[in-house]
Amino acid sequence: MSARRKEPDINKVRIGGGELRSRIITFPDAEGLRPTPDRVRETLFNWLGQTLYGRNCLDLFAGSGALGIEAASRGAEHVLMVEKSPVVFRALRENVRKLECANISLRHQDGLEFIFRDAKRYDVIFLDPPFQSDYLLKLLEILPQRLNDSGVVYVESGAEVEIPSPWQVIKSGRAGQVYYQLIGLEK
Repeated sequence: MSARRKEPDINKVRIGGGELRSRIITFPDAEGLRPTPDRVRETLFNWLGQTLYGRNCLDLFAGSGALGIEAASRGAEHVLMVEKSPVVFRALRENVRKLECANISLRHQDGLEFIFRDAKRYDVIFLDPPFQSDYLLKLLEILPQRLNDSGVVYVESGAEVEIPSPWQVIKSGRAGQVYYQLIGLEK
């Protein structure tokens, strides 16, 4: 009797709005990978105004791709998604291909390394680093140079985060063990 190989679990997330509304994206089990919960994504895109027409977005720790694909679905001009894990990156690439998202580009790279080398500016940055990392404060130091005027950063974390100056909290919430905030630069 031969042992059966266990197939990897496939996880699914439904896109909540825009032209890809109700489409399903899939992603593999991977350590630390936890997509932004549906109700948190809904709240976030209510805060952002439902549509992102003309905006350039960066999904720095893309993971499942739920935030970046949702932004693309809602009309973002361009979404750059950065993911380090080879397995997760392949799933992202397959989802983008399957959904025919011409306004998404992908980078297979560590998010922290990427942002320190990237000189572009963005209108919306989705920042959901691994909860156990110390990336968040490092990123908040460099991100002011990566935002366009009136740009915003969405921050998701596993614990409450005190947002340092020159940032100000625009909106914030909590769902279970997920803390989330929309922040911008002080005017």
